[in-house]
Amino acid sequence: MRVSTRVETVELVDGWVRVRTDGVEVRLLLVTEDVVRIRAGFDGDFAEESYSLVTTAWPDRLDGVLGDERTRVTPPALTLQDGAEQAVVTGGRLRVEIDKEPFRLRVLDEAGTVLHSDVVGLGYLEDANGRRIHTSEIDPDDAFYGFGETAGPLNKARRLLTLSPKDALGYDARDTDPLYKHIPFYLRLDRRSRTAVGYFYHNTYACDFDLGREKSNYWPAHSRYRTDGGDIDLFLIAGPAIRDVVQRYTALTGRPPLLPKYALGYLASSMYYAELESGSDEAITRFIDIARAEGIPVDGFQLSSGYCTQDTPAGPKRAVLTWNDRRFPDPPAFFTAMAERGITVSPNVKPGVLDVHPRMAEFAEADVFVRRSADAVATAGEGPAVGAWWGGPGRFVDFTRPAARESWKAWLTDAVLAQGTTSVWNDNCEYDGIIDQDSVVDFEGTGATIGRLRTVMANLMCQVTQEAIIERDPDARPYIVCRAGHAGIQRYAQTWAGDNSTSWESLRYNIATILGMSLSGVANQGADIGGFHGPAPDPELLVRWVQHGIFQPRFSIHSVNSDNTVTEPWMFASHTPYVRDAIKLRYRLFPYLYSLMARAHRTGLPIMEPLVSAFQDDPEVDETFTEFMLGDALLVANVLEPGATTRSLRLPAGEVFYDAWTRERHDGGQTITLPVDLSSIPVLVRGGGIVPLAAHDLDSLTRDVVNELRLVCAPDRDGHTVLYEDDGLTRAHERGEYLETDVRMTAGDRVTLTLTRRGTFRSPVRRLLLDVIHPDRAPFWVEADGRRVPHVLYREDFAMADRGWYYDPELGSVLITLPNPDGDLAVTVSFEPFDMIGM
Repeated sequence: MRVSTRVETVELVDGWVRVRTDGVEVRLLLVTEDVVRIRAGFDGDFAEESYSLVTTAWPDRLDGVLGDERTRVTPPALTLQDGAEQAVVTGGRLRVEIDKEPFRLRVLDEAGTVLHSDVVGLGYLEDANGRRIHTSEIDPDDAFYGFGETAGPLNKARRLLTLSPKDALGYDARDTDPLYKHIPFYLRLDRRSRTAVGYFYHNTYACDFDLGREKSNYWPAHSRYRTDGGDIDLFLIAGPAIRDVVQRYTALTGRPPLLPKYALGYLASSMYYAELESGSDEAITRFIDIARAEGIPVDGFQLSSGYCTQDTPAGPKRAVLTWNDRRFPDPPAFFTAMAERGITVSPNVKPGVLDVHPRMAEFAEADVFVRRSADAVATAGEGPAVGAWWGGPGRFVDFTRPAARESWKAWLTDAVLAQGTTSVWNDNCEYDGIIDQDSVVDFEGTGATIGRLRTVMANLMCQVTQEAIIERDPDARPYIVCRAGHAGIQRYAQTWAGDNSTSWESLRYNIATILGMSLSGVANQGADIGGFHGPAPDPELLVRWVQHGIFQPRFSIHSVNSDNTVTEPWMFASHTPYVRDAIKLRYRLFPYLYSLMARAHRTGLPIMEPLVSAFQDDPEVDETFTEFMLGDALLVANVLEPGATTRSLRLPAGEVFYDAWTRERHDGGQTITLPVDLSSIPVLVRGGGIVPLAAHDLDSLTRDVVNELRLVCAPDRDGHTVLYEDDGLTRAHERGEYLETDVRMTAGDRVTLTLTRRGTFRSPVRRLLLDVIHPDRAPFWVEADGRRVPHVLYREDFAMADRGWYYDPELGSVLITLPNPDGDLAVTVSFEPFDMIGM
């Protein structure tokens, strides 16, 4: 073992601090004013070779791999005060105290709050099995969030978590560990000070976290990070707000792309269609036609891997990068037929190749596979590593090999993209089937083991896919879906929570899974609606899952049911109206969802956000995951129990909320109970919230545009939002062809709404409907750009008016209709008292 017990020397070297201990050398560097890097160099070389970071303050061997994605910053200056018992490093807004004997690091913010403290004696050590361990002091009441994709509740306190991606078919959403992702990042919330701090362990090896579960009389309460190899390379990220930490973490590892608008539509799928004996193409186009006939909007089809099944000596097997000509006799014609219906097809592509693949000789000649370890070579000879794969033994593409990436790009373009799509679904890229973790990967020419780098393969596969799409169609906006991923996967792909099981428990706990991903920098994600694996959902479960799923950034009904059924929106005819209404609501929410996706692209902030992040000062929401915020304005409280007739929830303190449907007011800090039936979708508008909605039905995000926009406003307090618009399909927005409308609301007896435009894109919105919630009083008057707006007393007259306002006492809102100007707009609504009799 190696244990660091005392400091031998401390010195300032070229802007960073070297701490030599009797166990391991530790280096300190301030990356930004709020992020300190603490690296214990167990491997001794302190090599900089990261696939994860997009922001660095040093040269990195992989700069060329990331290219323009990577930005080099100049780190803030450090000062070192070295004393006999303690050295102090200061810089930016942080202070690091180095206790010399016994050795310990403590990090404090500028207010003197302790953000992190090592456990004396356990801080940085290597155990007898070669695992590297970092142990931190905690308070027993601390809360822990993030860790990427995990099962169970949102707060992971007193749990043991493993990050070692698995193909976890039919997992238990409450208890299975691990799942598909490897994102070694978390937030610790000090529940006494309400201060948050982020821990990003920059390491690709499998790891585990003990979050106060272990207890020993000899050590204080602690959390432990333990990894199979590599350095303890910790980026400690100061808050104090959870949102601050998330934004700073995504500045390090990347922010989500602005996906094409159809990615927010209904993405249909089922393994059934691609597994038919023949005529899969006709069955899928028929599915789309049925959806249109049922009045259900749809924008995408996620094509399962059955399309590439081939006859082999071992029987029918999936053969990636091929097409089954019985199921899809003319792939280009199929893609054309789907495009004519406004549908983007995302074919499933996998990085594993069965030994019986008909193109195996071609792939092997190109030398693209992970190779056997030295021990395996000694017994079996040189060649590709062989592991478990769908249908038998297989080999796995090594995306750390530049030549393999180029070969894959060419094959993907020819077999998939050239058929007529700019979207790919990368699946089964956990590399879980390789048992020998010493199998060899190229690692850009220097060599490494699959045990070290299997977690980054999904990221690299998605990066190659993105490059292939853009190289083939430079103006295309890539849309990539991926099941696995390491820190930074959010830069390339929309993800989902894998092959969940069909149950009420999955519906409930997958919300926590999505919220944990949201706090881990992955804003564009979701979980399969209705459950992927198991028997068909019962009618009530399907309805409730769809009613929840419409708020997920990724909305896909996808299944491989064990009872030979196919989960479809209309599978229960008597319940189809509830499903249809929910999906139509999803489409009316498009302006809000698209603006939130643009915000995530700009800032890294979540789309679905846990209440503890949105209302960090309220300790009563620390454990909440069955309710969440959609953006800043909507609190969603889905019905998650069978047979429910009421829905109870506690509202965050210090806030005001309005029922989105009845406009009933509810003060925060109390538990309310709402009556519900099968049609109910409980949503509340937060005081100060502004929600842009389509004022008309949309059947297709690909083909339809929002030409009537409804702005729902709750002027209990000042509010602000940014409405984002562009063409939604091309990369013109990267050339500045977008429109941002800054909407600001000032509360009071006179409510003002100012819309300030910036950008060159011309909005398709021709009419605005301002919906200002005010159940206590009708307006005295309304002005738009200083000009009085006519008061209309009859609702039908209002519906026909070009300009006018109408107070709806049942809705508790003043409705204002106006033409949408190309420029700015200022609207004032006077709720001032007016005594008509006294006048």
